[in-house]
Amino acid sequence: MPVITSTYTPPRIFRNGYISTIYPSLFRKVNGIQQKRERVELDDGDFIDIDWSYAEKKSNTLAIIIHGLEGNAQRQYITGLAKHLNQKGWDAVAVNLRNCSGEVNRLYRSYNAGVSDDLDQIIKHIVSTYNYPSISICGFSLGGNIMLKYLGEGRSIPVNIKTGVAISAPCDLYDSLLAINKPNNFIYEKRFIRHLKAKLMERQVVFPDKISISDIKGCRSLMDIDDLYTSRAHGYTDAIDYYTQCSSKQFLKTITIPTLIINAKNDSFLGDLCYPIDEAKENSNLFLEIPNYGGHVGFFLPGKTYYNEARTLDFFEKSNANNLTKKVFSYL
Repeated sequence: MPVITSTYTPPRIFRNGYISTIYPSLFRKVNGIQQKRERVELDDGDFIDIDWSYAEKKSNTLAIIIHGLEGNAQRQYITGLAKHLNQKGWDAVAVNLRNCSGEVNRLYRSYNAGVSDDLDQIIKHIVSTYNYPSISICGFSLGGNIMLKYLGEGRSIPVNIKTGVAISAPCDLYDSLLAINKPNNFIYEKRFIRHLKAKLMERQVVFPDKISISDIKGCRSLMDIDDLYTSRAHGYTDAIDYYTQCSSKQFLKTITIPTLIINAKNDSFLGDLCYPIDEAKENSNLFLEIPNYGGHVGFFLPGKTYYNEARTLDFFEKSNANNLTKKVFSYL
């Protein structure tokens, strides 16, 4: 599909990408949502915690939501979307990727931008345990890349999975890394490095034979961390091998269900290669929206609902309606 013309026009101050990015994480509060935690045991002996929230009445539609780098199911962009969906009659389940639910996971590995196998296990658990005939997925940032990779890498996807939305997705991981490394992102990069090194220090206590304190302290960049830990812990040769194999851009051409990517033009975390215009033009199931504004997972609008939340619900519902129409006509 061609690139979609965006209708997102925020108040003037939020047309600044940095303000759009920073404001929600510092000042947005999402109240009135209740989450119920479930622990899912994985095939390799590890676990993933998922947090459920429900519509007021019994729902046949479910949204699976995946957070970004160093996020969790309680981040405002997750709870904001979950609350909006709940209010509109959808159940929601937010995935805490390994080591992101407040408890160190059991294995040395944790999560990365390509853990579609973990998403596959979560989806299979939900499909086999709960009766939702219609399931949609929304991934934010790193979680968006995971979702897009899952949808396009050729695995068997349950028929319950109807549509997907990726918000601020770094479709080319190395290009996104280069963007984050730019001087204008210095504060963001240092914050990520600080959080990731703190997590590695926790792992060092549990796995002292696999990683040393001196190695962790020696990391000066995100790529250093990906070379030291992310790549090795997850079976990749080095950081470049990890970025190459896990970037979702290479899988977009084979996505077979309606899928929307919303990447703001002024997102300083995304390089030019993270806007898959050619891929969207060549795949009738892939829709790309490039708003002029929104920053990284920003998309502020006055009121309680952000643009990406309203847009996600709209795409979910229209895609589900179109799928239903196709099924009806297929029987005629």
